Amino acid sequence: MEHADVVVVGGGSAGLAVSHELAGRGIGHVVLERGRIGQTWRDRWDSFCLVTPNWSVQLPGGAYSGDDPEGFMPRDEIVAHLERYAAGSATPVREGVAVRTIDRAPGGFVARTSAGDLHAARVVLCTGAFQRAHRPAVSDSLPAGLLQVDIERFRNEASLPPGPILVVGSGQSGCQLAEELREAGRDVVLSCGRAPWASRRLGGHDLIWWLLESGFLDQPVAALPSPAARLGANPLATGHGGGHDLNLRTLRSMGVVLVGHFLGAAGTRARFSADLAETVAWGDARYRDLMAQVVRVADERGLPRPEIADPGPFDGAAPEEVPLDGFGAVVFAGGFRPDFRSWLPWADAFDELGFPVQLDGASTVVDGLYFVGTHWLRTRKSSTLFGVGEDAAIVARTIAGSMTAS
Repeated sequence: MEHADVVVVGGGSAGLAVSHELAGRGIGHVVLERGRIGQTWRDRWDSFCLVTPNWSVQLPGGAYSGDDPEGFMPRDEIVAHLERYAAGSATPVREGVAVRTIDRAPGGFVARTSAGDLHAARVVLCTGAFQRAHRPAVSDSLPAGLLQVDIERFRNEASLPPGPILVVGSGQSGCQLAEELREAGRDVVLSCGRAPWASRRLGGHDLIWWLLESGFLDQPVAALPSPAARLGANPLATGHGGGHDLNLRTLRSMGVVLVGHFLGAAGTRARFSADLAETVAWGDARYRDLMAQVVRVADERGLPRPEIADPGPFDGAAPEEVPLDGFGAVVFAGGFRPDFRSWLPWADAFDELGFPVQLDGASTVVDGLYFVGTHWLRTRKSSTLFGVGEDAAIVARTIAGSMTAS
């Protein structure tokens, strides 16, 4: 059986960053990728682009160096950047190798893969923040003949049957999709949940600059009101069309029909909660919280305070039922959940929500098991292109220390 000091599972931004850090410490390893480098990005819809500016791509030894730092790379350019990064780092990646499960074995682990078994002293799981698309349980009540698509399976507007589209979920992806479908001429109904929002640019800087400078994106899990808050939506934003404001107000102004939480269907009629006004008020409160962070940073740096508009009134009237006759599809964009338990044998290594039980990326249940790129691993930015490098360095340093100790 082949042996490696470290097996890294996943050839996306996190796995490549871990490989770079391990190589820098002279630690032998192999990266296993079920598809191709950056497969998770390849799987996004055709017009997908970064939500964060290009300058925020800060992989170790692979930061963005192009001529459009304030732009937003489209999907294929993101993939190309990762491919160049892997080539430049001489990453020992094996594409097309799916890891089916991992078992404990003398001296470490055995990864059961589509290419055979591989023994490793240590394993780093870099399987991404977008592991299992979430659908509400009431989705089962929808008419059997109506196409239902998870956001990870959506490709483009033309791939959907004719007719209006119901989008369930108003986080970043749901709002981006609603906007793009509407721009393509589709009638869109958006079932709204709670998500913060903010202006794309303030005082000459992108929103992400302010969130980084304020420390908002460095907040640890302990700063959250509850562990369940890890499943909350990120601030609404889009890089589409060069980047612009995107929120429930902008969507309504372009003709998207806003409704409350999806309650299921009765026959051919979709039902929604009468909570749209409450949802918008919650988002507005988070907007004001974020803008307070912006003002604080401006004052601390001696910068002019950016012009910050108050959200203003919102008419919360919305349909509580929508007839689905003639609709083309329902697209579920309710976020993602961890999926480690579906293929790993250590149920107690993950909490009730499926997140790893860990400290600084090292499992506190399974010795020798590590994680990078997982949502809220250490901080709010852990799964981002500007956060995985920091976590990768910490995990690589921990692995190096454990090898020295043994």
